Amino acid sequence: MKRSLAALALLLFAGCATNFDETKNWGPERIYSTARDELENKNYQKAVGYYEKLESRYPYGRYAQMAQIESAYAYWKDNEVAQALAACDRFIKMHPDHPNVDYAYYLKGRINFNDDMGIMGYLTVKDMTERDPRAAQDAFDAFRELVTRFPQSRYAADAQARMKYLVDALASAEVNVAEYYLRRGAYVAAVNRAQYTLTNYPRAPAIERALAVLVKAYDAMGLNDLRDDANRTLKANFPEMKVKLGDRGRWWKFW
Repeated sequence: MKRSLAALALLLFAGCATNFDETKNWGPERIYSTARDELENKNYQKAVGYYEKLESRYPYGRYAQMAQIESAYAYWKDNEVAQALAACDRFIKMHPDHPNVDYAYYLKGRINFNDDMGIMGYLTVKDMTERDPRAAQDAFDAFRELVTRFPQSRYAADAQARMKYLVDALASAEVNVAEYYLRRGAYVAAVNRAQYTLTNYPRAPAIERALAVLVKAYDAMGLNDLRDDANRTLKANFPEMKVKLGDRGRWWKFW
């Protein structure tokens, strides 16, 4: 009987220890300070836990606002991309005039920019039609919003540099898809992708390849006037680029 009571006491004690919350009597400043310490020590899950406690207990005030945006960063560093983006969007929606809303846009852009399924993935995958460049486009949109609304932001210069890279990457991705279609004889699809590149990314280096795709696709379809127009545009802008034409329907190389 005594052993049973002792065992029961141990179980009750263990249950109380499990439910013990060290932050029970903490104020918002102390919870926030502890969360920041965990964040700086790269203990991202612990930091998120403290930020969540802070928001739930003290949903109003500057500490709650800082917790919202800093938890987005902690989620991102902990590879929780969806939660990080959701936290950014929530902060932007709830605090559109906050002094740090520019950082929320910048962070949103960075999260999408560094997404493993974005940027370089679009340029190296074998079947380009299986890639959706949504993350890269979302990153560009966030950076554009930042530099448009907050041109004096400390993050604006870096955002502009990343936007330039994204434009080149997105253009290259489109031309890669156009070339993919071209290799498989889907000439209309190749033309559509190449024209999209020329229309939407007119200053990207990839337009040289886009024009070459047009020349080749039009030649393969027997559309000689369109082929010649595209070839003239190619030569006028890239005189060193040579496209070797062959018999209609025959495979030939760009160089």
